[in-house]
Amino acid sequence: MSPEAIPAILVHGWKSHPGIWNRLVPRLQDEGIPFWSFDYTPLNGASMEVIAAALGDYISAQRREKGYDGPIDIVCHSIGSCVTRYLLEVMDGSARRERVRRLIAIGPPNNGSALAELFCDPVIGPGITRRLAGTFVPEHFDPAADVIVQACRPKSRTMQALRNAGMRPDIGYHLICAENSARDPAFFPALEGKTCELLPDGSWQMTYAGDGIVPLSDSALPGASLLVLPSDPAAAAAGARQYCHILLPRAPETIAGVIGYLAAR
Repeated sequence: MSPEAIPAILVHGWKSHPGIWNRLVPRLQDEGIPFWSFDYTPLNGASMEVIAAALGDYISAQRREKGYDGPIDIVCHSIGSCVTRYLLEVMDGSARRERVRRLIAIGPPNNGSALAELFCDPVIGPGITRRLAGTFVPEHFDPAADVIVQACRPKSRTMQALRNAGMRPDIGYHLICAENSARDPAFFPALEGKTCELLPDGSWQMTYAGDGIVPLSDSALPGASLLVLPSDPAAAAAGARQYCHILLPRAPETIAGVIGYLAAR
């Protein structure tokens, strides 16, 4: 590793895997950006706190192995962003032992997940779960038994801990999100191109201002930079589905955004 190179830690999302980075990794290699990919699939069923602690242990182990004690960048997708923020803001917030330059979050439910809340609604939940079965959740998925779904409900203890801790002033936060600006049902066919959004009064609506899973309102984080894709409506018309939540880390425009943040000094 060159002295100037800042490693990027890659943190995948819930019920995902490191393969989600298979189009980003070649670009990182081309740009000479070292990367360490954190895989928490073996921790299926573990709590947010346990996964966040494992991420901290992984970073420490990589630092020892590589003999590196400088700053790092972290690129995360979806609930991987909550895991990362829990480590940095709740567990390491006051000590600030972990030196992080930039946190780049792709489709993050920073304010809790509206979909997690709707999964648990006794009236709405079963229908939403059936519509997403086989696409975003497994067949016969039971949200009540899923520890991470419960942790990502907006009023959960986990999300309250994140709100209480607040953002770290020593870290640059960058959000890469998507919306269905073309209003194309092919963007996310399971929900006709829309995203479930929970409103402040507890009601909900379907909106095009989201990536099919995470509405922009879930991602909002005051003080963070925000890149909403596609930047060109023609790109959405040409291939809307690449911007949906599940595929967003692989979209060329997402990758260009990530590389731009990582390469900036």
